[in-house]
Amino acid sequence: MKIREIIVVEGRDDTDAIKKSVDAVTIETHGYGITKATWELIEKAYNEKGIIVFTDPDHAGEQIRRRIMEKYPDAKEAFLDRKSARKNGDIGIENADPESIRRALEKARCSIEESPDGFTIDDMMRAGLVGQADSSQRRHDLGKALGIGYGNGKIFLQRLNKFGISREEFEKALQEI
Repeated sequence: MKIREIIVVEGRDDTDAIKKSVDAVTIETHGYGITKATWELIEKAYNEKGIIVFTDPDHAGEQIRRRIMEKYPDAKEAFLDRKSARKNGDIGIENADPESIRRALEKARCSIEESPDGFTIDDMMRAGLVGQADSSQRRHDLGKALGIGYGNGKIFLQRLNKFGISREEFEKALQEI
């Protein structure tokens, strides 16, 4: 199941659990202290693809959800019950089984996406975004110009496709850097 919207989660373990369950891009808040760069990324995702807020069913998760929903009231929300998210006394999305995560996202009315023609690893190589000594810096600069942030080659490619970056927008930003 490939999800169109960007899923906003709390951390890396949540991202890992989501990726074991569905094909989706996530943005991690890294807890309650959401940085300016992360807010900008969430804003871009919200405006271009839509977001699904999927935080842990605990006090901290609810506070983070509330902050995000105040800024983005039309965002979709996915919820797990505490029982589905509990393992060894710990509560979090990372503890849920893939089926529970899929059900929560389906209930959030996520948009299932067909496989679109998008950017490929070949595009990344031609643009010098992977496989060269300065590729990391080029991804950093291009990510800043496009407003999609920095990521390794795999993450950057996902963001190019998931954030709906057009070829024209990509080429223009590439020339600017």
